[in-house]
Amino acid sequence: MRAYLARVDAVLVQAVIAAALSFAHLHDLASAAGQDGWKAWAYPVSVDLLLVAAWRRLRSGASKAAGWWWFVVALVASLGANVATAGLLDLADVPDWLRILVAGWPAVAFLGGTLLAHTAPAPETASAPAEPETAGPPADSEPETKQPAPHVPAALVNHARKLADDHRARTGSPIDTDTLRARLGVPAPLADAIASRL
Repeated sequence: MRAYLARVDAVLVQAVIAAALSFAHLHDLASAAGQDGWKAWAYPVSVDLLLVAAWRRLRSGASKAAGWWWFVVALVASLGANVATAGLLDLADVPDWLRILVAGWPAVAFLGGTLLAHTAPAPETASAPAEPETAGPPADSEPETKQPAPHVPAALVNHARKLADDHRARTGSPIDTDTLRARLGVPAPLADAIASRL
């Protein structure tokens, strides 16, 4: 158990370090491309959220092509920022094409996140054919046995008699089974059995 926890802890520490560095690189690139203040901080969040949404789609097993596509798009954005801020790009003089890419990223991230979160997977098709309907029971089958009448407690019959007497006193006619069933709140077979004993 300790070895497992140590392995998990090492993975978590590595993940936190990698996420922090990638976050900082994306922030620095966005800031150098003219996205200052809170906007520069929002860029790393949008890249990471798109990565998470794509990873969840891949794990769900539905529409993996879309999951892989958006995972690669977000990964390229993250790796691109990491490489660009490693000294290969003069952050004091960012080229116009990179400014355009950075400015257009929010729309790309929104589109990808929306498609990943709100596209329903294709419905599953039935793997087994439906059994053909038969015109009637097979010739060698036994006839259905009639279900025995449910047991009716004597107290329930007595209560039903009171309801029936009250109904006759108010309406002048005997109580029908549907009314008895509704007044007692019992299933139809039990109401039939009670009505037969009134």
